[in-house]
Amino acid sequence: MFESRTIIRHSGTVLVGQLAVMAFGVADTLIAGHYNASALAALSVGSAIYISIYVALNGLITALLPVWAELRGAGSHVALGQSVRQALYLCLLVSLLGTLALLFPDPWLNATGVPAVLQNDVRDYLQVLAIAVGPSLLFRMYSTLNQSLGMPLWVTALQIASLGIKIPLSMWFTLGGWGIQAQGLVGCAWATLVVNTWLMLMGLYFLRYQKVYQEFKLWEPLEAPDWKMIRAFLRLGVPAALSVMVEVTAFAMMALFISRQGVIASASHQIASSIATLLYMVPLSLGIACSARVGYWIGANKPLHAEKAAHTGLKLTLALALLLSCALAFGKDPLASLFSTDAAVILAASSVLGWVALNHVVDALQAVCAFILRCYRMTLLPLFIYSIMLWGVGLWGAYVWAYHGIGPLSSRPEVSTFWAASSFALSIVSLAFVALVLWIAKQRRT
Repeated sequence: MFESRTIIRHSGTVLVGQLAVMAFGVADTLIAGHYNASALAALSVGSAIYISIYVALNGLITALLPVWAELRGAGSHVALGQSVRQALYLCLLVSLLGTLALLFPDPWLNATGVPAVLQNDVRDYLQVLAIAVGPSLLFRMYSTLNQSLGMPLWVTALQIASLGIKIPLSMWFTLGGWGIQAQGLVGCAWATLVVNTWLMLMGLYFLRYQKVYQEFKLWEPLEAPDWKMIRAFLRLGVPAALSVMVEVTAFAMMALFISRQGVIASASHQIASSIATLLYMVPLSLGIACSARVGYWIGANKPLHAEKAAHTGLKLTLALALLLSCALAFGKDPLASLFSTDAAVILAASSVLGWVALNHVVDALQAVCAFILRCYRMTLLPLFIYSIMLWGVGLWGAYVWAYHGIGPLSSRPEVSTFWAASSFALSIVSLAFVALVLWIAKQRRT
């Protein structure tokens, strides 16, 4: 397959780093679960709100990857450096929006009926994470730049190192010891703030002193805002960010609706969503690698190579998704027992993981397609499809079915109801996105 080695090597390096970052959430789930079931339930709600807000903003920054990959493919190195500096204005804006949204989470809590017993812990958790938004997005800019240049290794090295900082800090702050009183769930948030700040500082250090960045002249004086360039960023980034927001909120809001089913349901869903998110790192890494290569070939004015790179990415994605889904289906029981000591939680989580295995195949395909479509500047139609299927069918349809019933289907207030509806909606999205990728790549080639 065309460029399969390049895509596998790039995505493999990105995957290791992404797994290290996702291990943050898995570690917090394990630590909170061993603190008490209430902390685990509050983490499920708090992380759902945080992910819904942060990942959308993160998606806006990540959408710049094909822009910088095209400039690299065209050999416009100085223009790439100027583009990065202009992106700082965008990063400042989205950081402010994210911080304010996390500082005032009550609309989310009240609209979704989160039990009052969980709300104080969730607020404390999110207020600390609000401070971490700016450093995290600045590091995301550094990461996106490196990925567009085909140099993900340093980002991965930093992410692995940060895991060695995050886990002991989360255990120390959450469970207490060595002169610090146990802080519960908010301790996980403080550890995240420390790690994000360290990552940002290390990224800045590398940009300043590593010779490989010198040809881009990144440290030239910051120009006044170039509104034409910033508007181009927004035309690409806003629909991409909204698409990510729809995708993530459709997934994350499940936790808020499920919370009314009680602590056992919330805890089991948190385990299932943690594993699903971990599996998602594979197609996410493939999407990043494919986006870098497709964007590079578009910038180099070689559309046939871009089409072949897109096809290679889709084939690799399908093969790996089927492999991982089969492994999860056969290993769901021992996996569930790793996340909790509560027998009721283990049993409930194990029953949901079968749906997670099915969900992963279609989720993987649509995720990689979304990255490729951004390279071709197709973002509005995917946003429309996401909104209808994921919000309308996957989330709202599941809510109605679970708590009110749909026609002849009586109400079914179970965690599996939400996962079944989500899997159906993602199947339709996946089919539509694959068709769009094949069509637009062929159109640009001819």
